[in-house]
Amino acid sequence: MKTVVPLKSPKPAATPRPESLRHGGQVLVDQLVLRGIERVFSVPGESFLPVLDGLVGSGIRNIVCRQEGGAAMMAEAQGKIGPEPGVLFVTRAPGAANASAGLHVARHDSTPLVAFVGQIERGDRDRDAFQEVDLKAMFAPLVKWSAEIDDPARIPEYVDRAFRMATSGRPGPVMLSLPEDMLHDKVDVPDRPDDAFYTSPEGSNFAELVIHQIERSHRPLVIAGGPGWSGEAAANLGRFAEALDLPVAVPFRRQDYLDNRHPNYIGDLGVGMNPALADAVRQADLILALGTRLGDITTGGYKLIDPANPAKRIIHVHPDPGEIGKVYPAQLPFVADAPVVLAKLTRSVRPRSEKRQWTADYRMAYERWVRPKETPGAVKLEQVVTWLSDNLPEDAILTNGAGNYAAWLHRYFCFKQYGTQLAPTSGSMGYGLPAAIAAKLAFPERTVVAMAGDGCFQMTLNEMSTAMQHGAAVIAVVVNNGRYGTIRMHQEKSFPGRVSGTDLANPDFAALARAYGGHGERVQRSEEFAGAFVRAQASGRMAVIELLVDPEALSTGMTLSQTREVGESK
Repeated sequence: MKTVVPLKSPKPAATPRPESLRHGGQVLVDQLVLRGIERVFSVPGESFLPVLDGLVGSGIRNIVCRQEGGAAMMAEAQGKIGPEPGVLFVTRAPGAANASAGLHVARHDSTPLVAFVGQIERGDRDRDAFQEVDLKAMFAPLVKWSAEIDDPARIPEYVDRAFRMATSGRPGPVMLSLPEDMLHDKVDVPDRPDDAFYTSPEGSNFAELVIHQIERSHRPLVIAGGPGWSGEAAANLGRFAEALDLPVAVPFRRQDYLDNRHPNYIGDLGVGMNPALADAVRQADLILALGTRLGDITTGGYKLIDPANPAKRIIHVHPDPGEIGKVYPAQLPFVADAPVVLAKLTRSVRPRSEKRQWTADYRMAYERWVRPKETPGAVKLEQVVTWLSDNLPEDAILTNGAGNYAAWLHRYFCFKQYGTQLAPTSGSMGYGLPAAIAAKLAFPERTVVAMAGDGCFQMTLNEMSTAMQHGAAVIAVVVNNGRYGTIRMHQEKSFPGRVSGTDLANPDFAALARAYGGHGERVQRSEEFAGAFVRAQASGRMAVIELLVDPEALSTGMTLSQTREVGESK
């Protein structure tokens, strides 16, 4: 029989309100209040004016953004930060289309997020009305569940289901479409309190089975990732790995799941991973996958582990039964939240008496990998990132989007605590600045640094206005090489010397930051960076430090010209 325990302390039932009519917008906002939502992210639209009215005096802070993509990414980052899902409000078709990038991030990152999208009036559907689009169909491939609320009396039901869907199993985004006239309708409907539950692990011998399998193996490997992690889970992972002397790898952009200084941490299975780490995945005879999906990036395009013949035992713990066995067969599957299982494993384990050379070898390979390798130019990203790693507080939050520049951050920054990395596993550009703003609003006392390339930064740089308006003193480090670096790298490999569509005309990013009322500086030599960063912090405002880097520098370890030569030799 399943044991059911509260996921969190149940909130008291809502106090019965006197018989009264509320418009749909007020009913919706009241459901958010019951769920402890402290802030929502939005770009206002006339399609959900009753919601804006309901927010007045609600105690919920409305972070008004400049573009829906940035707003969605802020809400996604808030969902990662927790403890409640991120909440987003945007308007119909154009706003919905802009927001889709952030929902795609949430889907790939298993981030709980509830998006409310304004819609045309119910009576105007299927007439090609102004800004009409079938939102349910539009978002269906991007979210866990998409629905439209036709009756304001059912708002509490829909909102309750949306939050459950967003947080249960594999967490992710949910979209609710809100017809404009539905929100204006008044109803007398009771609120639905938040009483979320989850199922605890079954089978008292599961931990013993896992430990027995590990002890039988010669080359075990733990891959810890997925949603629902916490500082406690990170500590348990370290204790469990140390007790059995297990090497621990993490998936793409989950580097804060274990202190990188821990002797059992051997690196991240990300884009451009350490070849030695890839070898560890190939050579392992047992993989304990804790919460991770064993997806494309983690498995090197499904090549490090052959789906047809894995040639290794796989123990897979995941909250979504649909993920276990989806690609790789698991000899010991378990449907549960990985942190819960990890706590049980930690309590059950007895320290191993002998050390594994297997673990020591791959730890040494990781330490060799993170030694800075010099790149061309006067501004060397390996030096900049190493300085940040050595000088930022251990609880500093680092964010980034997508681009060639990110490889330096992933390789050379030592993440020391859980909750210090916000980055999209989906590879979405433009994420770094919005995520940093959300993090700074949630943790104003902590240092928050956004790393961005010039192309990546320009996707959402208008959110500098949001940072200034709401006092989010983030520091953006913009790597300016005048091009879409990752695409250019692949272009030179496939079509050497034939440049098309990858050059950028950039503004003076530092001057632009000052125009928004922030602090801005340009750095042209590595030794200038430390002083610029100190001044940016001292300004107490949103700041941009623009790094003028050599376009020849690439994260592959080759220069652009060397990459071109490789392409020509094929």
